Amino acid sequence: MTMIIGLTGGIGSGKTAAANYFSSAHDIHVVDADLKSRIVVEPGKPALQHIVDRFGAEILLEDGQLNRAALRQQVFSDPQQRVWLEQLLHPLIREEIISDLHSAASPYALLVSPLLVESGQHRLTSRVIVVDVPEELQLARTAIRDQVSEQQVRAIMQVQAQREARLRQAHDVIVNDRDLAHLHQQVDALHQQYLAMLQEKEI
Repeated sequence: MTMIIGLTGGIGSGKTAAANYFSSAHDIHVVDADLKSRIVVEPGKPALQHIVDRFGAEILLEDGQLNRAALRQQVFSDPQQRVWLEQLLHPLIREEIISDLHSAASPYALLVSPLLVESGQHRLTSRVIVVDVPEELQLARTAIRDQVSEQQVRAIMQVQAQREARLRQAHDVIVNDRDLAHLHQQVDALHQQYLAMLQEKEI
């Protein structure tokens, strides 16, 4: 199977921008754990019914889709509910991720996940990239992007690995405290590094 590299970072760090550039500039296969987490709770999927049974029909939007904002409010205010939800969804998300990774045709594949370390998904990878950003910048970017309060962003940050813990897991770090051009330069350099590593393995 293709070498798998994990890409993670806190909310608002720029994970998506980095992953999109790996894909668009270097044609790297990207598996997004957040997208997989949406697939497993689509209407008709058993996981969605389990969530409705536990939280009630008010957790659904009018079209039958999961109201993710409402669910987020429930689980971030109650740690026990969050644990229950993670135990339901993490194995299903993992299955979706592994299936997609097996289809990768690029020299290496990226597994992008905000909970790469916390969920144990990093065990699927050979290396871990952390997109790092100062916390105040993280707060400001997320509050503007998602139109949410600083308090809600801080609650999400509390659930995610603390910055220092995340950095301890990193083999490579992208510092995203400047503009997109700076981010892209770092991705280009890592891409060349990974291709060189793969060539060494073949020798």
